Amino acid sequence: MVLLNLLVKPGWVVVENLVQDRLGHAAYGTFGALLSLTLIFSAFSDLGLTQFSTKRVAASPGFLDEYFPSILPLRGLLSVVFPVLIVATGWLIGHRGHTLYLLAITAVGLTLTQYIQFLRGTLQAHQRFNTDALLSVLEKALLLVMVLSLLGIGRLGLDSYVYARAAATALTFALLYGLVSWFFGWVRYRLRWEQVRAVLKESLPFAVIALVYGINEKIDVVMIERLATPTEAGIYVGAYRWIDAIMMYLWTVLPLFFARFARVTGEPAAQRELLWFGQRVVTVPLLFVGAFVLFRAEVLFWQFSHSSPAEVARMALCLRVLIVNVLVHAFFAIYSNLLTSTNHERAVSWLVAVSIALNVGLNLVLLPRFGAVAAALDTLVCAVVVSVGYLWLVHRRTGVAIPWLILLRLLLAFGLLCAAFWGLRLVVNQWLIEAVLAGLAFVGILFLTGVVRVRELRQALGR
Repeated sequence: MVLLNLLVKPGWVVVENLVQDRLGHAAYGTFGALLSLTLIFSAFSDLGLTQFSTKRVAASPGFLDEYFPSILPLRGLLSVVFPVLIVATGWLIGHRGHTLYLLAITAVGLTLTQYIQFLRGTLQAHQRFNTDALLSVLEKALLLVMVLSLLGIGRLGLDSYVYARAAATALTFALLYGLVSWFFGWVRYRLRWEQVRAVLKESLPFAVIALVYGINEKIDVVMIERLATPTEAGIYVGAYRWIDAIMMYLWTVLPLFFARFARVTGEPAAQRELLWFGQRVVTVPLLFVGAFVLFRAEVLFWQFSHSSPAEVARMALCLRVLIVNVLVHAFFAIYSNLLTSTNHERAVSWLVAVSIALNVGLNLVLLPRFGAVAAALDTLVCAVVVSVGYLWLVHRRTGVAIPWLILLRLLLAFGLLCAAFWGLRLVVNQWLIEAVLAGLAFVGILFLTGVVRVRELRQALGR
């Protein structure tokens, strides 16, 4: 299952690059804005029911029989209302005609995707992890086949791409619904409003969190397409796609530390030791990726053969700015983890809300004139502001010492790595050889700066 994920998900990044190159930046920028709009408000298609149900079924298997007859029709009602809400929102911000039609198809597809996540939560809660893992890549695998087929027959366009995405989602949903019904039996709908009220009372906090983070992550593309041009939106999406792929490392590693921080709540010494260790685990790999992108960003856009040199250069510039944003997260996202795992979620949510307000304000001023590059810079400014807030909260509320010396050593290591990349580019000027030699140099730099110590390595190997 892990191998399937490693093959399908990175492969999909490559295919999306190819799709964008064939459709053009303007068409793909329009699609990216429509998809982002639906993702921002996706909380309304679920209202936190997925997270709530997964948690309750795992704790009490009897919850499935008692509450699902009410939850499933509620989920179905939300699936009908959500596309209408999204189309109305699209109309209010200026979309008309065929674009609204594509928005409706996109919203229906996302509704089914949310329903898939909801049903997968049931499988996870019942420990059917192999089935869940297979289904986690099925939708992308089906879409991969469809898109490659459309490319092969020369029929790939914006409409056909939107249809293919919806069809892959619908097929996955039909298969999953059949499997869940087979595993757990058919559920007869029986809507009980007292159960609905009780469930929504527990699930709505999850929906609020999803809405806040959805706005924080996806508002830029919507605003670029509306305030600048669809082409600028496409350029931003093309750059941000690689950021999403790179950030997968953070979203894989950080939950491991979240659980460990929660386990040592109220023990500052244990939290400090874990923080100091996690700081290096989270940051070091991204330092190398960040340095490579800063010096060789254009290499990642090799598939854009139909784009002009100016468009590729603009995507590379956006990616360079955005990779600095990733480096900020690499240094400081673990402090958010420490705070949220130790009952400081509200303070973190307020920081995210401040970030959203600042980002929207900067976008309103800068996007009409500077487009995608302004959005990338605004994102970076907001990341810095939020990260300073994380450090202040950790210092004031947790009693855990911030590892300033480790942070300085990591910064020094990054500076030396950048110097290595710069020197290799002058001498070698071949990106693959540069990356290999810089990687070897980075190992030595980590020991030289004390980020990794021989004694610690021996202890780890001796365990």
